[in-house]
Amino acid sequence: MRRSRSSIAHSALAWLALLLAATGAHAGLPRPVARAFLDAGVPLSHVAVLVQRVDAHRPLFAHQPDAPMNPASVMKLVTTFAALELLGPDYRWRTEAYLGGPLVDGTLHGDLILKGHGDPKITIEQWQGFMADLRTKGLARIEGDLVLDRSHFALPRHDPAAFDAEPMRPYNVGPDALLVNFQSVRFAFEPDAAGDAVDLRMEPPLPQVALVQRPVLVDGGCGNWRHSVSASFVDGPDMATAAFTGKYPRRCGAREWNLALLGHAAYVHGMFAAYFAEAGGTFGGAVRDGRAPPALPFAVLESAPLRDAIRDVNKLSNNVMARQIFLTLATTSAPPPATPDGARGAVQHWLAQRKLAHSGFQVENGSGLSRGERATARGLAQLLAAAEASPVREDFATSLPIAAIDGTLGRRMRNGSAAGRALLKTGSLEGVGALAGYVQEAGESRWIVVAIVNHPNAAGAQRALDFLVDWTARNAASYLPPGH
Repeated sequence: MRRSRSSIAHSALAWLALLLAATGAHAGLPRPVARAFLDAGVPLSHVAVLVQRVDAHRPLFAHQPDAPMNPASVMKLVTTFAALELLGPDYRWRTEAYLGGPLVDGTLHGDLILKGHGDPKITIEQWQGFMADLRTKGLARIEGDLVLDRSHFALPRHDPAAFDAEPMRPYNVGPDALLVNFQSVRFAFEPDAAGDAVDLRMEPPLPQVALVQRPVLVDGGCGNWRHSVSASFVDGPDMATAAFTGKYPRRCGAREWNLALLGHAAYVHGMFAAYFAEAGGTFGGAVRDGRAPPALPFAVLESAPLRDAIRDVNKLSNNVMARQIFLTLATTSAPPPATPDGARGAVQHWLAQRKLAHSGFQVENGSGLSRGERATARGLAQLLAAAEASPVREDFATSLPIAAIDGTLGRRMRNGSAAGRALLKTGSLEGVGALAGYVQEAGESRWIVVAIVNHPNAAGAQRALDFLVDWTARNAASYLPPGH
């Protein structure tokens, strides 16, 4: 018994010594913050943190601030800040329609050409307005085809399955100069009014997507309803089918499932056929790629301003929009077509002008949906400090999610001191958890907070990341680092 107790005591002492050694070896972190990451099962060697007052030249504390880390969607801070400064908050994209023949008594004797310039967000409502504008200008019937000019971007072949083998997830849609509705289809499920069948609607109603079977309505709890409906999809570049051969539990009420289907050209073709007909037009032609003529456009769809687009990018962490904006940056340093290399070059040149060229940024596609992008905590803190002093400060800061209020932080930090007082971009991938932004302390102090976790337990580190933000809101102004 004495040996057993002695063994237990020695084990406990050894564990405590190990914990103290780990904490002591990383004394840059306040002890409660370090403990939060350790309690989450994340070794501090896999964490980078920096907290600094926005008007200070040195951090309050930092841990591995120069370690290159995968920042996940926090990389969108680079893309959106660069876009605000290089393009301007009021920048707008144009989607143009050209007539490829004479328009006589409402009939176009030729093709209709659509030219895209990389608009990151053409919604169904905007597209309907574009179709209505074509009709208002006198276009009622098209005898030719739909020609798509997508030459504003010059892109390598995109494999939507390359990142995570989930090719139909909307976040895996590749960029395109003529991107419409994120190339996505929404399947909306709901028990019908009579309560004996499932009302299943597909939006947009693309003629190239066939809905061949609906699920059966049953009683019971909702649970994993997507598994219950037994969905099967056949997706090709030109045609797709969707079948739901299983059961839909009544208690689920209204649910939605968004999927990316078809190739870019077929999707735009379907959107045009469906909504031009809805506007009262007649079209039965095919689709093909081509070039717009050197003439004035017949009609123009103008986007919302950039400041609105980056709110969607940062608050909702929209990868597709981020990649569209990133590619547009290439046109700030060279004429179209925009290329990924051109975009990377434009961003690196901007970082150099901002004296951030040596801050550890490795940019691949500007969205953070990448295993190759890298950033350091110090580099991100320097970027946030530069944004705080920039003329675009307000548009940049208000694009970030607000703790406990909206975006990706809407359900986080609800009961802490940071609720409503932290503006933070979040990031998450398998093995990655991160956040970076600004925290307003209860007094006058405003703090830059950056934290990145690269570890298999990163998903479990969210509580530790949130604790760091809450600790900063409560304690940063009065904290004295060891040795001070």
